[in-house]
Amino acid sequence: MRSARSTTRTHPLARLLAGLAALVGLAVLGALCPAVAHAQATGARATGLHISDGRLLEGNGNDFVMRGVNHAHTWYPNETQSLADIKALGANTVRVVLADGHRWTANSAADVANVVAQCKANRLICVLEVHDTTGYGEEAAAGTLDHAADYWIGLKSVLTGEENYVIINIGNEPWGNTNPAGWTDPTIAAVKKLRGAGFEHTIMVDAPNWGQDWQGVMRANAQAVYDADTTGNLIFSIHMYSVYDTAQEITDYLNAFVNAGLPLVIGEFGGPADQWGDPDEDTMMAAAERLDLGYLAWSWSGNTDPILDLAIGFDPNQLSSWGQRIFHGANGIAQTSREATVFGGGNPGDTQAPTAPGTPAASAVTATSATLTWAAATDNVGVTGYDVVRVTGGSETKVAVSTGSSVTVTGLTAATAYSFAVYARDAAGNRSARSAAVNVTTASGPSGICSVGYRATNEWSGGFQGEIVIRNTGTTAVSGWTLGFTFAGGQTVTNMWGGTATQSGGSVSVTPASYTSTIAANGSVTLGFIGTKGATNPAPTAFTLNGAACATG
Repeated sequence: MRSARSTTRTHPLARLLAGLAALVGLAVLGALCPAVAHAQATGARATGLHISDGRLLEGNGNDFVMRGVNHAHTWYPNETQSLADIKALGANTVRVVLADGHRWTANSAADVANVVAQCKANRLICVLEVHDTTGYGEEAAAGTLDHAADYWIGLKSVLTGEENYVIINIGNEPWGNTNPAGWTDPTIAAVKKLRGAGFEHTIMVDAPNWGQDWQGVMRANAQAVYDADTTGNLIFSIHMYSVYDTAQEITDYLNAFVNAGLPLVIGEFGGPADQWGDPDEDTMMAAAERLDLGYLAWSWSGNTDPILDLAIGFDPNQLSSWGQRIFHGANGIAQTSREATVFGGGNPGDTQAPTAPGTPAASAVTATSATLTWAAATDNVGVTGYDVVRVTGGSETKVAVSTGSSVTVTGLTAATAYSFAVYARDAAGNRSARSAAVNVTTASGPSGICSVGYRATNEWSGGFQGEIVIRNTGTTAVSGWTLGFTFAGGQTVTNMWGGTATQSGGSVSVTPASYTSTIAANGSVTLGFIGTKGATNPAPTAFTLNGAACATG
């Protein structure tokens, strides 16, 4: 959340605590049961927008990928023209800020009905979210989330029948700068409360840590939350601002959900490049496009800090540099958005799926990659792309997308057997039957290669905060690691998260926490620590992992 009533970022301690982003390894989430099995077991209803196989679909079964922006309606209720302007710039979705009366005056049922009508009139899928929940501690957050669920129940008469058009985001960023260990149970309780009241809508839930999940809580517990929704109609939302700083970290996080078959959207992100240490939003858009994930930029206009405005002064003819990037960038809304077929977009009359692609053939197989080529599918209108999946028993995981009939799959593990197959898609979102599979065994290759990034994120008289990113640049996972390095300036580690440090003189040895113990091939973990220092604070110049020297940088 970037509140229109806030003069600073809503997470002023985020950079101080960003070291807490000792990320849960991809193996933790990737090993979870695919969400499709849950949907099949629970018999998810498809009366409107719904989740299937980790994807958001419309009621007619067509894929729908959210491309849109956030709009601060509760603070600017008269800016209804904004919805038309947002649509005119190519968006297919708008996330609308509402209040349930906990902090700000509650938006009435009549007002919410008008918002939904305006969204429909402008052919926008409407994500409605309660903003009053933002940034509470663990105990208070549970109460505010429950209060938000009651607010939605009070709007049931307005929202019933709008399942094709409305997604309910229960509450915005309910956990702030506290340990959000209790995120799972209150989130489940709120979802169950809405389902018990008869809501069939797609429900969106935000991550803890100001929506940014810097402790990996949502990533580690998403399957449990998803399984608790008996309809299987649940999507997770990550707010990507100051935590995931590199392209690899962004991709690792998004891939963790895709690989587990769990639905995810980037519910908020934004700002000019490098502002407040933000990662590159263009990288986020590119990753979302590659993985067919939705994104919703913060925010249209009206921020106290106008640097966050997409449109200056609500004027669509005065887009900021951020607005130009989100709407007209290489992976921006104008290039990647498809209107919902319920509004007439994507050729809603086209219900014929493409034929299955030919069986893929593998070539140029290395220890970490393989090139797949297949005979093109055919379609009554036209094939627009292909999804390549890894098949494991009765489950599958999407690993690549292509607009042509070949692709190189990367990030594979050496000396490992894989099975790959291909789907075709058309412009209406119809998906073909799966092709026959090809079996591939990667070549043998070296493992245990590493690189380490080290930086002091904050300093004060006599002390500092540091961050260490360990990256596995090898082709197999590294487990139960030990990191070694030496301080040359008399520094001492006094507290560490993501690992346990022991120190003798200047020599430091670090062993992992349970959630950082495995570093996936091409993956990384992040450690943070507090230390003491003298007059100088030189960075270590060499690192080892399990005794082997690592590259630095």
